Amino acid sequence: MNKTSFSVKSALWLILLLLLPLQIIAAELGEAGKRLTALPGVSDVESLKSKHFQEKYVFFIKQQLDAKDSVKGNFEQRVILCHRGFSRPTVLVTEGYNANYGLREDYIEELSQIFNTNIVLVEYRYFDKSMPTPCNWDYLTVENSLYDLHNVNQTLHALYKGKWIATGISKGGQTTMFYRSYFPDDVDISVPYVAPLNRSVEDGRHEKFLQHKVSTKENRKKVLDFQFMLFKRKSTLLPMFEEYCHKQHYTFNAPIGEIFDFSVFEYAFAFWQWGYDINDIPTIEATDKQVFDYWINIYDPNYFSNQNVFMSFNVQAAKELGYYGYYTKPFRRFFKRNLSIKTAKGYLKYLMLPKGTENTKFSSSLYKFTVDYLTHNDPKMVYIYGDIDPWTASGIYGLPFTKSKKNLHVYMHKGGSHLTRILSFPESERQEIINLIDKWLKE
Repeated sequence: MNKTSFSVKSALWLILLLLLPLQIIAAELGEAGKRLTALPGVSDVESLKSKHFQEKYVFFIKQQLDAKDSVKGNFEQRVILCHRGFSRPTVLVTEGYNANYGLREDYIEELSQIFNTNIVLVEYRYFDKSMPTPCNWDYLTVENSLYDLHNVNQTLHALYKGKWIATGISKGGQTTMFYRSYFPDDVDISVPYVAPLNRSVEDGRHEKFLQHKVSTKENRKKVLDFQFMLFKRKSTLLPMFEEYCHKQHYTFNAPIGEIFDFSVFEYAFAFWQWGYDINDIPTIEATDKQVFDYWINIYDPNYFSNQNVFMSFNVQAAKELGYYGYYTKPFRRFFKRNLSIKTAKGYLKYLMLPKGTENTKFSSSLYKFTVDYLTHNDPKMVYIYGDIDPWTASGIYGLPFTKSKKNLHVYMHKGGSHLTRILSFPESERQEIINLIDKWLKE
């Protein structure tokens, strides 16, 4: 055998060895997976197990860092596809954070469960596997995130040509709302869950809600009295608080005494947001350990720590999503005697932003753009809220334009928290929502 023929055969064997893993992977993919790999910008398609879908995949799609300037570079965004059928409707989950939960074998989404749809779950840029490297916060904008969704939508329309429903929860619900405002023709129906529409970094409506509106006067007083108890017992609770944070390896941008104070204020928001039982609040007879254990179970100081995995959200809240302030008026007599802080104003920038973003300025342009769109249009949308959830205070419920719409519907679940879903409602109202969406899907 001469050297030339040996080299050719060696090269052929090398090519076969390189192609073999790809052929094995292709063999593992179902029809949806095979079609998915052929779409532009799609890479690293991997099959996942599912209890609910005959095919399920995680993959990446190439996105521009700056949607309007390709020169700025690209990043890879993680997407999860749950396939039921090419002729079935498709639910586009506009996640506001990471998509790790979608990897679970038992993952299913409420609308997909009700209407037997496919699911396309899109991880939000700058979270987990969709974090650009290096991290330049300039490109973390809502507008860029909506172009991400638009690209995913347009790319996967090659597979799924039926009706599309966009949906998301909390920040994901905000994203659903903004996405409809920016790209009104991408989807047929939008269902934002518990989605706020904030006007500023400290919106102001949440404080009034917690002070005057949530639940009953008696229940509001019980929550307030527990906060009083925490401040009164600060001298004994603070060492327990500090020890807990030390064991968890939390670090903060402020002294631990200040973190304690902010954590007491945060308790009220957390209590109502997640709908905890008013009867479980410790009474004045409770021991310090009982008080501390109950408090830390509802609110974890990781929320204010440098280890918080939602730092990207904090940047967006300061930049354009807005947030909430703290209702501190009843605690004025404690400020000099028991508190380490003089004011709670500006806490988001003070405590919760990564280095280099402390001077971020808030723009209300996103809020105004969205209100303008919803005022002058009537998209097929179903908003879901819970009436004890503080985020409802800055939702679209009660805004003037909601009363004159034929297609835009707002449903409020009595006693519902941030966990409110369609299936949370009483049977008659639940069926009304389901029938409405089903009618739209069949049109």
